[in-house]
Amino acid sequence: MITVQGLFETHITTTDLARAIQFYKDVIGLRLAHVTSTRGAAFFWVGPGTKAMLGVWLAGSGPQRMQLHTAFQVSLGDVLAAPQTLAAAGVTALDFDGDATNEPVVIAWMPAASVFFRDPDGHLLELIAMLPDEPDPDGGVVPWSAWTLTRRTPSD
Repeated sequence: MITVQGLFETHITTTDLARAIQFYKDVIGLRLAHVTSTRGAAFFWVGPGTKAMLGVWLAGSGPQRMQLHTAFQVSLGDVLAAPQTLAAAGVTALDFDGDATNEPVVIAWMPAASVFFRDPDGHLLELIAMLPDEPDPDGGVVPWSAWTLTRRTPSD
């Protein structure tokens, strides 16, 4: 058996590579590693060093495009600030059900705090931080404000 140590890379498609590069650099804050215009792709380093990568590939603009989900691990402080940070960049923060929100949600079974949003191509992105609290397998998904009423999670 091979022991997997982590996820190294994931790839998504875009209908506008220049727009995607701007979004992932300026809104998400990823470090651009390489652009290959002949293949229509851009690669970004995720986090410090060279341990994780996101590839963004130019695809057709037809209606049969795939939309994917990618979650970025960040600090709890960044998750808590994300709705306002995203809004300042013109991006709408979403809750677990895809509704606009001004606060993170907590996925109780993990538990983890997260905020969702979409990139310019409609891919669902998530900023997530694991919490030090005990998992609550039956707790569902609750707003951050509801979670903190009954828990003592530090805000980073």
